[in-house]
Formats: sequence, C-alpha cells, structure tokens
Amino acid sequence: MLSLFDGISCGRIALDRAGFKVKDYYAYEIEQNAIKISRYNYPSIYQCGDVFDEDFSKYDGIDLLIGGSPCQFWASSKCSKTAKKKREIKPDGEGWNLFMQYVRALHESKPKYFLYENNYGIGEEIQAAITKELGVEPVLLDSQLVSAQRRKRLYWTNIPIKGEPENRGILVKDVIVNDSELIKQFDDRIRNTLVKCENYIKYDLSGKGHFSQQDRMYFLDNKAPTVPRCRTETKFNVWLGGETYKKTCPVEIERLQTLPDGYTEFGLNEDGSIVKMPKTRRFEAIGNGWTVDMIAWIFSFMKEKQDANNS
Repeated sequence: MLSLFDGISCGRIALDRAGFKVKDYYAYEIEQNAIKISRYNYPSIYQCGDVFDEDFSKYDGIDLLIGGSPCQFWASSKCSKTAKKKREIKPDGEGWNLFMQYVRALHESKPKYFLYENNYGIGEEIQAAITKELGVEPVLLDSQLVSAQRRKRLYWTNIPIKGEPENRGILVKDVIVNDSELIKQFDDRIRNTLVKCENYIKYDLSGKGHFSQQDRMYFLDNKAPTVPRCRTETKFNVWLGGETYKKTCPVEIERLQTLPDGYTEFGLNEDGSIVKMPKTRRFEAIGNGWTVDMIAWIFSFMKEKQDANNS
C-alpha cells in the first residue's frame, strides 16, 4: 500500500486490526518525530520522504492509497488568531497544493482502493473541489462512535462502506490513567469563575473573561473534545468530582485516538538508536494522526468485498 502524509502510520495499525496481511507499505512523510515513532513500531515500512519529490507511477496498480493532507491550512479551528486569519477557504494556496499531490498519486498509481481524509470544518468550496477531483462524495463520520473523543471527519473513498460503526459507548472514564501526580486542586480563580456547561465546566484563569479552551474540565461520564495537534496538554482536563481535576498524559491521548498504549513513547533514529520521545512531540504526533479504529472499520469493507469475490 501507499500512504501519503503518513504521520505515525495509523493506517498501518488499522490494516492490522482489520485483519489484512501487509506485504509492502510505502510511507511519504517529512516530519522527523513522526517518522521516528513509525520506524520504531514498524521498522519494515519504507520511509520514502517528500510527496513532491516522487513519481508515483512506480506504484501502478497498487492495492491501496491512503492519505490526509495537513488540515491546518483549511480547518476552522486554529491554534492562534494569526493562524485563523490565514485560513484558506478556496481551492488554492499551500493546503490545496498539498492535496493535489494526493490527486497526482491517485492518477499515477491507479490504486484498487483509495481513502482520503480531512477535517469536516474545511470550507464548502474546498470540499466541493476535493469531491470533483476525487470523483466521490465525502462521508461524514464521528470518532465518538468508536472512541471517547468527538472527532468529525470527512472521508472520500471508493471503499464500499455502509452506514456507520456501532456505538461502543466509550467515555472519558474509560481512558483515564491513574496518576496521582496529575491530580490538581481548585484554586480561587477556578472557584470564583466556574460555570457548568453541557459537556464541561469552564472557568477563567486569566481573569479577563476569555474562558479559553484550556480553562475547561470535562466530565468522566461524557466525551472528550477533538484531540488537537497543539497545546494538547492544556486542552483535556478532567473533573474528578468535588474540587479536584486531572491533567492529561500521552497514554490517555493515545487511547482517545484508539492507538496502542505507549505507541508514541519511543522513536527509532536512522542509525538504529532508540530515543525516548518528548511529551510535547508525542501529543503533536497523536493529534496529527487518525482514529485508528475508525479507519480499521472503513478498511473492513475491503475485506468484505474480497471475501464476496472469492465466494
């Protein structure tokens, strides 16, 4: 298979979970921390570098092409006011140029199946342009059906998926790690400003009335927010009851993305040496990735068609 913008190879994990035996997996990625994590977990993956540098016709007739070009150029949710102002809402600019590398790979490699993913918050004009280029309508799926996080994503694919996954009923309490060092007590800033909302308790640490995203505590018996790619550590606090709450850790964020526990803990350098990944880089890599069990569910329909053809 061929994976563009591969990240930490969530697609490879999903294929395992869907019951496929992978012969060759060709990954195109330039973010070095993501590559290290992928290499540590799947040293047999061919790390092929930058999508702009390849002639994908060498993969003519490959079984599967997957990818989700970086959404930070298009997403309505941004990490800063400056980034929000630079959001692309038309099919041009850097975000579109990256997407068109996927289109080029699709035309050059002529795969049996393809899957393209991106944020549901991208502009309607861009969504329509993607649909035109790929020739299929997007399917909107929310990861909260298979995990403890809300994560709506659009999937363009020729895999014959049907319906949506069964709701597994996974909640925040099901992903929590017992770590006393991460448990915190309310201070006066929280006590004096807290407001109970439907999905979380919000408060105002700045004292300026901002009620920022990091000033929230989510409920144990509810869903977590979408795992972000930046400042993850501040955006998933969990209320434990009374006047205590818990800060998050990488394993909890891995669980929200249905990754194996500890998947991002270590990386492998090109020289074969193992490196312990910094916490911030782990959070970033996870936030940039896919909800593995959602992708595995999509892939399962390839197996159904294969079994039907063989019967």
